[in-house]
Amino acid sequence: MRYELRNKKRGVTEADAWELLQRGEYGVLSTCGPDGEPYGIPLSYCLLGDAVYFHCAVTGRKLDNLAVNNHSSFCVVGKTELLPDKFATCYESVIVSGRVTEVFDAEKQQALEGLVTKYSAKFHAEGLDYIKAAWEETKTYRISIEEISGKARRH
Repeated sequence: MRYELRNKKRGVTEADAWELLQRGEYGVLSTCGPDGEPYGIPLSYCLLGDAVYFHCAVTGRKLDNLAVNNHSSFCVVGKTELLPDKFATCYESVIVSGRVTEVFDAEKQQALEGLVTKYSAKFHAEGLDYIKAAWEETKTYRISIEEISGKARRH
């Protein structure tokens, strides 16, 4: 089911939503467990092409959830500013939904290098060594974006 934005004046263009997704610092991945219990976890990520990539340990609740239901929602919040005199907040956010799948080999390497480039660009060579050393203890996933929408309240 596709939901329409309730407050259409807060909607941003698709291009603006992609731009926020590109520059965001972190996002929250939301999954659903086998018992129907929702679970959200903050993640570092990178955007490569039309997919979001993240890495994690080889076990955990997130992976247990994805094993039974690979549908996800991923939310990034950009700049925020409280407007106490207006009882409001300036904000920008983007939400994507899609299926999460583990990636391997060259795609895994590309995603991990994308994370190094985004978060540790000045330490690229050291990052490549880190990837190699942690390869077996790291899983890497792609969120294939099926839907994207953004909202903002600006001055």
